[in-house]
Amino acid sequence: MAIAVFKYSPVDFLFTCVGLIFLLLDIALDVFAVVSFYLEKAYVPLGFLLLFLVGSSVLVQAFSWLWYSYDDFGRRTKVEKCLSKKVLKLLHVLQLGIYFRHAGVFEMSVCSYFTKSSDPKDMAEYLSHDLSMLRLIETFAESSPQLVLMLTVILQRGELDPVTVLKALGSASAVAFSVTMYHRSLRSFLADKKPQPLMSSVVYFLWNLFLLSSRLTALALFASVLPCFIVTHFLCSWIILLFFVWRSKTDFMESPCGEWLFRATVGLIWYFNWFNVAEGKTRYRTLLYHGYILLDMFLLCGLWYWMMSTDPPYYKIPHLYAIIIAVCVVAVYMLGLFCKMIYYQCYHPNLAKGELKGDTIDQEPISKEIEGLDVPDFPMLTAGLQGVSYDNAMPHFLNETDSMTDVTCRSAAPAPESKPYNKRMRKLAENFYS
Repeated sequence: MAIAVFKYSPVDFLFTCVGLIFLLLDIALDVFAVVSFYLEKAYVPLGFLLLFLVGSSVLVQAFSWLWYSYDDFGRRTKVEKCLSKKVLKLLHVLQLGIYFRHAGVFEMSVCSYFTKSSDPKDMAEYLSHDLSMLRLIETFAESSPQLVLMLTVILQRGELDPVTVLKALGSASAVAFSVTMYHRSLRSFLADKKPQPLMSSVVYFLWNLFLLSSRLTALALFASVLPCFIVTHFLCSWIILLFFVWRSKTDFMESPCGEWLFRATVGLIWYFNWFNVAEGKTRYRTLLYHGYILLDMFLLCGLWYWMMSTDPPYYKIPHLYAIIIAVCVVAVYMLGLFCKMIYYQCYHPNLAKGELKGDTIDQEPISKEIEGLDVPDFPMLTAGLQGVSYDNAMPHFLNETDSMTDVTCRSAAPAPESKPYNKRMRKLAENFYS
């Protein structure tokens, strides 16, 4: 018998450390951007920035608390064990719960790096799965809208303000890092016989980079000339996308309210990028989604070009340059679709549920284990039919029973202890690889 375990490599430890650095840097840039907008009296961008910061924080803390409740508030690290349930709840209300998850993952990552035991490695991998999903939610609830906001400010001002540029670069780095970490978490559920090469992560990153950069740029172009309509555009698109998420019959959370929260979040993610949420073949759903987004981007870029060419206050660049910019934005999105096709054609393994790692033990059927064993008959049941007395058959039965007991005890070896695995991330891996 063999049990599938996860491998926490030095690369994962490096990504954990880099992720912590990016987190602290992003917080510093957020504070810096808020203060700068306030000093400049740019209250509209400041209001949107605070909305993104507070809204994403509440959303991530809600998911973190729900997952703790689904796991019966199991606290597996020293950092978490020092907190009672009430203190843990208070920290989530104060928007600090996610940082203790970061601290717990960092603790187990350090332990796994300096010990040869597999327990810290398994726990570090287990905890990093939830963290990667929370970072992905934060990316599309905070970093992506912030990047649209910063690009809009740059386009409207027509100049490269250092603070705005730094915050835009920080948001872009957070998006790229979160997408890469999410893919590494999905890869950890692949069996050893179905590895994905490093090049698959590179292609995955490029595909998402091209799709996201073009989508965010199109939104920023539209918001720079029609800022009052970007909120209407988001709400209308989100309602349409939420309807299709509901039709996908997702089953990710363990409570009805949590499931609807997840569906609303997926609708938000779909506003920026595709995200697998249902089992089975998603080819037609993906084609429908990208067709809708391409049509929407044609509309956004077309409206931007129309405003730039007809409204004198917005006519700041020549017609030819405006056409080139609009065409390039759409072309980059199509380049991302081409990279996505390369990934699915060359690197994506199509697997069934049973081929993914989890808490099940890989073992042969019992019939194969006892195949070839000489299982004795029960002479008491056949003695009357064969004309043998019960007294003569009894000693023979006891001897055979003792023999059978020995064989059974030798064959029934104790099952190995199952390793921790994240059932939520495993569902996402099933959706992605099936």
